[in-house]
Amino acid sequence: MKICIFGAGYVGLVAAACFAESGNTVIAVDIDETRIEKLRQGNIPIYEPGLKEMVLRNQNEGRLSFTTDFTEAVQASLVNFIAVGTPPGEDGSADLKYVLGVAREIGRAMNGYKIIVDKSTVPVGTADKVRAAIKEELDLRTLELEFDVVSNPEFLKEGAAIDDFMKPDRVVIGTDNVRTAELMKELYEPFMRKNNRMIVMDIRSAEMTKYAANAMLATRISFMNQIAGLCECMGADVAAVREGIGSDSRIGYDFLFPGPGYGGSCFPKDVKALIRTGQECDYDFVLLKAVEDVNERQKEVLADKLIRVLGDQDAEKPLSGRTIACWGLSFKPRTDDMREAPAITIIEHLLTAGATVRAHDPEAISEAKKVFGDRIQYAHNQYDILSGADALTIITDWNEYRNPDFDRIKAALKTPLIVDGRNLYKPTRMAYAGFRYIPLGRCGSGICGEAK
Repeated sequence: MKICIFGAGYVGLVAAACFAESGNTVIAVDIDETRIEKLRQGNIPIYEPGLKEMVLRNQNEGRLSFTTDFTEAVQASLVNFIAVGTPPGEDGSADLKYVLGVAREIGRAMNGYKIIVDKSTVPVGTADKVRAAIKEELDLRTLELEFDVVSNPEFLKEGAAIDDFMKPDRVVIGTDNVRTAELMKELYEPFMRKNNRMIVMDIRSAEMTKYAANAMLATRISFMNQIAGLCECMGADVAAVREGIGSDSRIGYDFLFPGPGYGGSCFPKDVKALIRTGQECDYDFVLLKAVEDVNERQKEVLADKLIRVLGDQDAEKPLSGRTIACWGLSFKPRTDDMREAPAITIIEHLLTAGATVRAHDPEAISEAKKVFGDRIQYAHNQYDILSGADALTIITDWNEYRNPDFDRIKAALKTPLIVDGRNLYKPTRMAYAGFRYIPLGRCGSGICGEAK
């Protein structure tokens, strides 16, 4: 099938590579000439395991190309995916100017029947606006061309996007046209060989499904962070609680790890957008407002623990003269993405408290420099930031941090203090090794009661 994908960002580039991998002819389009030229040269602008190899392979075999020419791409393709950004506006609503801009370009360029697919995360009712924008451009050209608009939300996890696309647990197709549904099924059939979960529904339900899924996952994270806080107050162990509730098949274990709060390009934006959607129809989404509030407060927990343990409580800058080493900057492992990353709030809090901050991350240092500049120190080796530091705090659960050289850590730190925002280590092991270890919600171990 001949496919055009508008937007060579995270979602668009992954989709383009994976569709090409299954034998389709794919053109990826972007208005950013510099990005397109870099992609043509094999330079991938994002870090995603396996993506660079897949892009290069399909470029070399002639199935994947990159262009800034909208007209050429539309006219050469049957299926046109819109995979551009929908950033939140000041009121939390999704900004559709890029989506509708692409729709108008399609209307100006199309020369026959086309399927236009919303791959971007968009509010309910966006398909109607896309259809209207295309129709308006066709009217200006005095043309009557048939087209269909489809909602096909993405469910990709950063760091595992290739696997998610190639082996999806479900594909949601929102359309009111049986013929279009069959064409979309044909397009996705190569990815369904082991798990045929293609779900066809009306367009508005498909648009709602993506927001509802992300809001549910965000809710689970905030819920578990609240449970962790209560465990600290009551002397319980959140790890045992998670095991106890996760064994219930109605609940399961996923997204029930306490941490420093959720971040990234999806959860914060989508929760805000769903709240705003409710407001637009006079519906008060009380639950998601609480989820958002909990998450914002959770991002300050690690810094607050450090201030309580190390700070001069009477000083204006309680961590003045203290050096804090931070492992992890990206919002999650296996990505360099720092959008809405908890590390930003944590480090800003530490800097405001007067601390000197050193940081390591396997992939996100370049992105971190865009955020912090020279206000913090960076190292490409996780142990290089430890020498003489007053504490190590763990923000992102990269595999490199799961089984480190504890003797080396202890020898390098000024004091053997670890504040663990990901509960990577066993409290009993850390106590035996001589560390003052402060995890989240594990006061049942008798370790972290000092920093509730």
